[in-house]
Amino acid sequence: MMSNMSQMKVVSNWMDVESVPENYVFPSEKRPTVAVKTTISVLDLATDDRTFLFQNILDITRDLGFFQVINHGVSKELINKTMMVFKEFHAMSSEEKERECSKDPNKSCKFYTSSVNYETEQAHSWRDVSQFDCHPLEKYIHFWPEKPLNFREVVGEYCIEMRKLACKILEVISEGLGLGRDYFKSEMSEHSSLLVNHYPPCPNPSLTLGLFPHCDPNFITILFQDINGLQVFKNGQWIDVDPIDDALIVNFGYFLEIISNGNFKATEHRVMTNTKTYRQTLVYLVFPKNDATIEPAKNLINEVDPPQYRSINCKEFMGEYFYMPRDREVVIKYLTSTNLNESV
Repeated sequence: MMSNMSQMKVVSNWMDVESVPENYVFPSEKRPTVAVKTTISVLDLATDDRTFLFQNILDITRDLGFFQVINHGVSKELINKTMMVFKEFHAMSSEEKERECSKDPNKSCKFYTSSVNYETEQAHSWRDVSQFDCHPLEKYIHFWPEKPLNFREVVGEYCIEMRKLACKILEVISEGLGLGRDYFKSEMSEHSSLLVNHYPPCPNPSLTLGLFPHCDPNFITILFQDINGLQVFKNGQWIDVDPIDDALIVNFGYFLEIISNGNFKATEHRVMTNTKTYRQTLVYLVFPKNDATIEPAKNLINEVDPPQYRSINCKEFMGEYFYMPRDREVVIKYLTSTNLNESV
């Protein structure tokens, strides 16, 4: 059972809170600023022309780093059912949520507030998180929550469909880069997680963030949001990413940036809060095998295009990433430095 201290850390437990607690107030230089309204590119996946699709993904990614996809093959009904299951899950008591997410001694399921670094971070993010390893599905599903009653059935189906979509996009990219269709299969995409963010209404969104600025430490992220809150950083400005009906949002992480030798770049983003509405997002993430070596693909390197990043071990990088400042400049220095004593 959770302690009283643990219960106080769960943002969704707070009822009618009138002010932002001091440890959730961000430093003035990191607080929300006015964002720019712009159109986020929408990519129609209903095409068999993979060369055309790759070039569009490459051009869109170079422009903003994020894009939305339609005709992606994941049914609206399944997305809605998955959102409803997690709304029911997050409506349970903190004790139930923690109990349902603590069945695996290896902690493949997690429930926490703000981040895994709650005890050491400078300011807490205004969110609760449930996270579930989900590939291969048969390895993890029996550790998943049994409440709500249809949780495993619905979420399992959602993860299967998201896996298909992520693999399709990665195949298009690997073919387009000249790496062959199967480059990101096996150990390069062995691990997947579903992360569900729950953002309660906040009394003063000008003081805090739902999620601090960061780039993702993976290959590909596919997001569903039904209420806006996501913002992307580009050319010194924050840009709102408003949801489009039936669309999913795609962005890439540091691992794809390394392997593509900078052709695809991880883009910094953050999440805003609001005063009136609960916001929930489904975030599907694809990672390489823990002991995989990530480095620029050899056929992308030559005298004109030397390697921009050093070779890294996936597990070692993930261990460093969660304890280093999330500023992109800091992480890139780590990924390019040959002297690790100077990289962080």
